[in-house]
Amino acid sequence: MEIFKSKKIKRDTKKVFIKKGPCSSAFFYILNREFGYPMEAEVRAADQLCGGIMQQGYQCGMLWGSALAVGAESFRRHDDRGQAIGIAITATRHIMESFLKRAKSVDCRDITRCDFSKKLIFSLLKYFLFGRVIFCLKLADKWAPEAIQSATEGLSHKDTDLPGLPISCSSEVAKKMGASDEEMVMVAGFAGGLGLSGNACGALSAAIWMNSLDWCRKHPGKSANPNSNATNTLKAFYKVTDSEILCHKICGQYFKTIDDHTEFIKNGGCDKLINVLADNCQSKREILK
Repeated sequence: MEIFKSKKIKRDTKKVFIKKGPCSSAFFYILNREFGYPMEAEVRAADQLCGGIMQQGYQCGMLWGSALAVGAESFRRHDDRGQAIGIAITATRHIMESFLKRAKSVDCRDITRCDFSKKLIFSLLKYFLFGRVIFCLKLADKWAPEAIQSATEGLSHKDTDLPGLPISCSSEVAKKMGASDEEMVMVAGFAGGLGLSGNACGALSAAIWMNSLDWCRKHPGKSANPNSNATNTLKAFYKVTDSEILCHKICGQYFKTIDDHTEFIKNGGCDKLINVLADNCQSKREILK
């Protein structure tokens, strides 16, 4: 595997943001670079998580991209998959807290003041003409070193208080879709609405990313935004949830700990939704490399 040479925090976030396009891919790339490992197709697959999950306005793409990066790093640091999943969730919670402190909201719609899910062209014009793109660039530039710091702190967390076999709803979806162990850990932090926050469904984002990754591997060098794999995933999700997307409403609860979430999934919580998302996989790959 190719390894980035520089281990220093580079203050070129705006440049990367502009070059990579979607904020989700930009932050996936930035944190990967800091950890020392590029992931070309995986980064492009994160394009669809920008705009708060396919322009739906929920958690900012910077968070989804960062969560994927800490998941990848957690996999590299831990031989035990369960332990890696638990640390990925913990690190994602650190990232969420850091971002909320900086941006005052985790949702794209609040930050951009645009609703990209409706009248997309008009919203994009508003985003660029009214200076919100500049606001996002400045936010990204200020938060990037904080994201790296919070990710590093979360990944260094002692695992003594983790459940014996941590489970992530997002990892379970990925597993059913034919994910490798690494891919399962990469999406682990999406659990419970991203870092157990109860916001927009992490299992949905995992399925979107997995389907987009499959698309990216079949279309080298092309952006995953848009692609029919991801669009069909969102449609299937909304059909089974009656257009509800918030984790705490779908599950009927917030998860205070990884243990809470693990027990919920072990007891069949969200089984139907997980199976629908997995069954929507456009092209199941060989399971367990």
